[in-house]
Amino acid sequence: MVESYKKFWEKIIDFTGVASRKDYWWPVIINYILGGLIIAIIQKVIGHPIADIYNIRDLGVSVTRNVVVFLVWVATLSVKVRRLHDTDHSGWWVLIDLVPLIGTIWFFILMILPSRNNRWEA
Repeated sequence: MVESYKKFWEKIIDFTGVASRKDYWWPVIINYILGGLIIAIIQKVIGHPIADIYNIRDLGVSVTRNVVVFLVWVATLSVKVRRLHDTDHSGWWVLIDLVPLIGTIWFFILMILPSRNNRWEA
């Protein structure tokens, strides 16, 4: 689990290679849990929803949040592409998730497929 999360951040902009199921799913699960906890804590501390900006401190919180969200988004995109490579699919299949409902279901199926010998393995 820890090793998978460490790889997630080490390969933040690596869109080549492969990622096993555990190297994809552990970071996804950990990020959802951490994100929810951190947002709940920040909202408790500042006393209002994180999206509301009332003063300069709130602006700083908002900017920091946006930077963190962007970094997590890039790292998640790269691990999705590597996971698709591990199932012997092109990284462009990540776009299937843009199709409402059916695309999301199909993308989930692609993420749970077993690893295959493929052209992206080093």
